[in-house]
Amino acid sequence: MKSFTEYLYFETIQRQEFINITDQVQKVLSKSKIKEGLCLVNPMHITASVFINDDESGLHQDFSLWLEKLAPFGKDKYRHNLTGEDNADAHLKRTIMGREVVVAVTNGKLDFGPWEQIFYGEFDGQRKKRVLIKIIGE
Repeated sequence: MKSFTEYLYFETIQRQEFINITDQVQKVLSKSKIKEGLCLVNPMHITASVFINDDESGLHQDFSLWLEKLAPFGKDKYRHNLTGEDNADAHLKRTIMGREVVVAVTNGKLDFGPWEQIFYGEFDGQRKKRVLIKIIGE
């Protein structure tokens, strides 16, 4: 069994963004030369998420509106923010959207169902963050 590790780096312009990283992950997979196995994609930050869903702009707007209803931004809304932070909502949004994804690798390709794509979800952006890609297999 082989393993391959690479990192992607992001510094978003907005506080909250969804970025399709499917092509970038596939490029790393191709570079790894692993044909059969598993690909883990994990944001290395507690205020960001990686998730799988459809790449449709209306859906992404729905995610943003839904998340803001569940965990609205605001310094005076959360105990965590009493420490001087302003990102308690980002921690909650990350928990809702998920920590990481694992995708099967078949014949050197990410093995998805219809419409599935990998997204980086940023909820406390405007600073440099990284995403781990770890591939294991043969």
